[in-house]
Amino acid sequence: MKKERCITDSVFENCVFDTKDAFWHARNITIRNSIVKGEYLAWYSENLTFDHCRIIGTQPLCYCKKLRLINCEMVDTDLSFERSDVEATLTAPIVSIKNPLSGHIYVPEAGEIIMDIGDAHGEVIVESRKGIRDCCA
Repeated sequence: MKKERCITDSVFENCVFDTKDAFWHARNITIRNSIVKGEYLAWYSENLTFDHCRIIGTQPLCYCKKLRLINCEMVDTDLSFERSDVEATLTAPIVSIKNPLSGHIYVPEAGEIIMDIGDAHGEVIVESRKGIRDCCA
């Protein structure tokens, strides 16, 4: 069986990615001050950090371990974070979040929060403009 190659131990800064599946199975990656556009961007990744990035596309970050988003904007992203271990602070509304397994997602607004499996224990904290927090776990 042929082993798939993946990106490991890398840092990307001030980049524009227009791609699909770019960070599948990636490990130990940091992306800073970049635009990342495409679908299914980083499934099955581990120790992936997005720092001040703009992420665009459908189902971008699913089945991830140790996923971190620091002050990121997610544009037109739906079904995000499915079955992921995630710590995220988002700076803009998100279309939908689905079944994060663990961690916390801070977001100003979420169009839909889907929690329909028993092992999804991640918390989605919606911080309104008035400073009121609503939590979904």
